[in-house]
Amino acid sequence: IPQISYASTSIELSDKTRFGYFSRVVPPDLYQVRAMVDIVRHFGWSYVSTVADEGNYGEKGISAFEDLALKSGICIAQSLKIPREFTSETYDGIMTSLFLTANAKVVVLFVNEDNARRLLSAYGRTNKTSPFYWLASDSWGAKIHPIKDQELAAEGALTILPKRKVLAGFDEYFLSRTRENNERNPWFDEYWQMNFNCTLDPTVEDKAICTGNEDTPEEVYHQEGVVPFVINAVKAIAYALNNLYHDKCDDIAVSACPELNPVDGVQLLSYIRNVSFIGSAGRVVRFNDQGDPTEGSYNIYQLQRSNTSEAWRYVSVGEWTDDLNMNESLIKWRDESLVRPHSVCSEECEQGYAKGNNQNEKKDHCCWICIKCGDYEYLKDEYTCASCPIGSIPNDTKNGCYELPVQSMEWNSVWAILPAAFSCLGIIATLFTFFVFWRFNRTPLIMAAGRELCYILMIGILMCYSLTFVLLSQPSTITCTIIRIGLGVSLSVCYAALFTKTNRISRIFNRGVKAAVKRPSYTSPRSQVVICMCLVAVQITAAVTWLGMELPGVRLVHPEREKVILKCRTSDIALVISLLYNIILIILCTLYAFRVRKIPENFNEAKYIAFTMYSTCIVWLAFIPIYFGTNNNFRIQITALCVCVSISATVTLGCLLLPKVYIVIFQPHKNVRQGGSSTIRSNASYQRQYFGNSKHKKGLAAQFNNGDITSPTGLAMLLAGGPVRRGVEEKDNSAVNRTRFTSIPDSSSGQDCDTEIDTTLLDDRMPHINEIDREIEREMDMIQRSDDETKL
Repeated sequence: IPQISYASTSIELSDKTRFGYFSRVVPPDLYQVRAMVDIVRHFGWSYVSTVADEGNYGEKGISAFEDLALKSGICIAQSLKIPREFTSETYDGIMTSLFLTANAKVVVLFVNEDNARRLLSAYGRTNKTSPFYWLASDSWGAKIHPIKDQELAAEGALTILPKRKVLAGFDEYFLSRTRENNERNPWFDEYWQMNFNCTLDPTVEDKAICTGNEDTPEEVYHQEGVVPFVINAVKAIAYALNNLYHDKCDDIAVSACPELNPVDGVQLLSYIRNVSFIGSAGRVVRFNDQGDPTEGSYNIYQLQRSNTSEAWRYVSVGEWTDDLNMNESLIKWRDESLVRPHSVCSEECEQGYAKGNNQNEKKDHCCWICIKCGDYEYLKDEYTCASCPIGSIPNDTKNGCYELPVQSMEWNSVWAILPAAFSCLGIIATLFTFFVFWRFNRTPLIMAAGRELCYILMIGILMCYSLTFVLLSQPSTITCTIIRIGLGVSLSVCYAALFTKTNRISRIFNRGVKAAVKRPSYTSPRSQVVICMCLVAVQITAAVTWLGMELPGVRLVHPEREKVILKCRTSDIALVISLLYNIILIILCTLYAFRVRKIPENFNEAKYIAFTMYSTCIVWLAFIPIYFGTNNNFRIQITALCVCVSISATVTLGCLLLPKVYIVIFQPHKNVRQGGSSTIRSNASYQRQYFGNSKHKKGLAAQFNNGDITSPTGLAMLLAGGPVRRGVEEKDNSAVNRTRFTSIPDSSSGQDCDTEIDTTLLDDRMPHINEIDREIEREMDMIQRSDDETKL
């Protein structure tokens, strides 16, 4: 037998394997559950308790609510049930349990109206100041019975009721019914006695006798909410029977239609499931395959105190039809407060705090403790603090990280301005020195200084000063390549030239008696340049090899968590190791400079070289602790390296080259050749005066020109590499014999000698030198006698 219900909402009735012939015009509780979950989400209630009746309605409804609530991120603090057999202590126990989770201030009810009333009564007995707010299903709806005399306990409650429309025609008809005009309702007398609290049985003594003239005031009467659904249910069956009749009976009388005598229930059910009409509330009524309405519509009510009286009323504050639509302006909470209640287990954490919880517990995503993220952590999600990648730090809101700006030396920084300015001055001074040397290139002082090595030295100094600008620029593959090669090469050019100078002087003045026997090899200007270039080539080869082993590039360095520095892709230690060859050259130059520090005055360049190397050692010894001691400050490191290289160049420039510039410009009287009272003249004049055309004279001339110091006449070639003139012997206050040998122009070749050399022959050499002088005098006597014999 097909059935259509106007009030049954249990979810279980949608199971057609058990209730195949059941249909209903009221939406099932599944729609109601969706509406209730949307209400909870709308007000931000993430932590609620539930109370349900034992039985299909309460248990099925609350179970559906809890499942959907958990999927929506709503936690259930407690899920309590009202047993079928209960006492007042049962309800008191339920209230006690609810207060154990007092943060869950919202209680969702799936109970009948009687149990709702008893629960409100128990809440009133607790005398607790902490309020609860009720969200009740349609069994409470907009009924007066659950809240009668419990209005304060129920204040602010939200209830849900299928959307309905008050039918004015029904009210007019119903209020006009009396016992006299009622003709067909067999239950009307029963309704009359209950409504007016009277009796039609004269034997009952404790009630008044109904007169039939009782009247129901309009302000007391309220149309029952299910009236529209009752009408829709009746209409659904009527439309189904009407459609069946027209399809099967061809407009013959019902009594004569065999299809309707009797009606086939299965056939009638199919017609019921296919009806569609506009219901009493103005909405379409139709059924799905489960016999349920195709849509659910609900009105949402709130119990409020009337503004004009002490009366209480249900105020429609919203509606739900697939989506929730609330009118916030009509909502009032307890004591007419406009502030919505707070029903959460834990308050939201502040920015930079993560929710700490135990994932093994069901309610942990609603209950948590706030744990502060570290200084360099961000909130990966609301439960997790994650470290920012190296090179980034958290933003102000701690919801992400941002990349730190990459730092490098800025040209407007004082750390760059000072070394750059110093290098500019050094470059100007070096270019000026180069110009002076070029301008006075043929003067005795410049020639005596060893012009070729001086020019090489100035090139190295310029390279050192220029390297400052490469070190200060932003690192790139090109600049890193220049630094890798240029740093070592520029220094090696300077120190290779100095090493060649000191080595030559040392070999000449420290050979003892052997220097008088044979001139030291590789002391000519060309030899000196070749030696210097070979020494530089060693550094260039090492630098190129290093480039092949470790390709140049850039890297990001993080000396501190909040710093990102752009540097060349090589370690600081490797950079210092690359200077090891230059350190060896510095040490050797220093040793040679120390050995030749006491040569005669006219060779006091050795003293300047010694002072230069002492100063260079001090500078580099100070550089190493500064460079590695400031590893966290790249600006100091770069500036220290620039200053160290520039100071090394400046010391070399100031001690070796600028004194010569000073003499050339401001003391030109010193830029002359020095000699004694007795002079051996030029090679050509010497030959003309003393040798004539004899074979003996030719042999001596050849020895003289070839600088063969095995003969006395070749001694002049020892130091200057060419014709010399011998000064007279002098004695100073220290009783040290001094003989000054000075280069003179070679008139036969038309070229000047390249160097002017002054030397001191110590006491151990003087006997041998005197022996040579006496032999030269004997030679002169023999030549004179030979000339006399020829004349005779």
